[in-house]
Amino acid sequence: MRIKPGAGAIEVGYIALAPALQRTRAATEAMYLLMRWAFCAGYRRYEWKCNALNAASRRAGQRLGLSFEGVFRQAAVVKGRNRDTAWFAATDAEWPELDAAFRRWLDPGNFDAEGRQGVALSDLTRPVRVSHDPALPD
Repeated sequence: MRIKPGAGAIEVGYIALAPALQRTRAATEAMYLLMRWAFCAGYRRYEWKCNALNAASRRAGQRLGLSFEGVFRQAAVVKGRNRDTAWFAATDAEWPELDAAFRRWLDPGNFDAEGRQGVALSDLTRPVRVSHDPALPD
C-alpha cells in the first residue's frame, strides 16, 4: 500500500484470505513473514490500517502486536459514505520482542495433536504493544 522508504515506513493492506485460510496458523505465519521481511529490509515502521467499523481487523491488528494509534475520522469516502480509518503500527524498536513472540507461538510445541494452541499469540504480544484499542477488550 503506502510505502515510504525515505521515512522507513511500509503499510500492509487490502488483505483478503480465503475462508479456509482465515484464523489458521498458516495465516498468522504469513503475517509474521510479511512483518519480518519489512523489518529485515530496513523499514522502521510497519503500519496496518482498517475500516474503523471492522472489529475483526482491529482485533487482528492487536493480536499481531500492533499498537493502536487512533482513528482518522472521515479519512475516505467509500461507496458514497464516510469511512473512518483505525491505525495500528509496530516499530523496529518493538520488533525483537514481537519476533520472539511469533517464534514462540509458531513453535510446534505450542500446539497439541489437534492443533490447539497452548499459549495465545495475543498473550505473547500484549506486553509489547504501546497502546490497545479502546473499542476492544484487551
